Amino acid sequence: MNIQQQHSVLKTEKLSIGYKSKKEAIVVSNDINIELRKGELIGLVGANGIGKSTLLRTLSAIQKPLSGSIECHGKLIHKHSPIELAKIMSLVLTEQIISKNLSVFELVALGRQPYTNWIGTLSENDYTAVERALEQTHLTDLKSRRCFELSDGQLQKVMIARALTQDTDLIILDEPTTHLDMYHKAYILKLLQQLAKDTQKTILFSSHEIDLAIQLCDKMIVMTKDTVVSDAPCKLIEQGVFETLFPKDLIGFDNKTGRFKVKK
Repeated sequence: MNIQQQHSVLKTEKLSIGYKSKKEAIVVSNDINIELRKGELIGLVGANGIGKSTLLRTLSAIQKPLSGSIECHGKLIHKHSPIELAKIMSLVLTEQIISKNLSVFELVALGRQPYTNWIGTLSENDYTAVERALEQTHLTDLKSRRCFELSDGQLQKVMIARALTQDTDLIILDEPTTHLDMYHKAYILKLLQQLAKDTQKTILFSSHEIDLAIQLCDKMIVMTKDTVVSDAPCKLIEQGVFETLFPKDLIGFDNKTGRFKVKK
């Protein structure tokens, strides 16, 4: 096995995503060929309604693909059992937490479910994993706090800590900066960048913060109505990919600064 294969965490070939009804298949996007490698921070961007959440749900096996293949560690994703997937891939979705009455420690500890016994008893290794995740996300001082007492930014860090505690090679986050102000958007994405570097986990997130993603990501996946392109941000800028994201009547992309600007 060569180095490229060893470091590949997830790969798709000619993937088509969408929805099936009794009469027809509704294609959201097709011919998606991407590869996520160890230790990368990858930002998934595109206009509203383009299919980012559909792609994430498909990659995480919540939703079946229409056609094509998804491989995790060289094995087709549907060949993994649910418990195997839970040890490979952790998810941070946009749904509200069921019980905010849990303490920070208790919620983060839920990430150990794939490893605990049937009554959920934590071992010494489980406690170590929880404490390590709390430290990595700067939450140690808040571990006894109830989740309903936290700000949106703090709560998002708790969800990231739970994913870290699950100890998977791949972490997928659906719009982790929603409802946060500009400072905390940058804080969360900078934290994800640092975690990818320090833990060598692969972190994939969807976001509308394209300017921040361009600055912080190792790789980006850009979805448009015609195609899905994946590459390093600087190469995507050179290819003019970001200029195709939105109608040009209101905003334009400046290749020199790597930022979007409102047209006057």
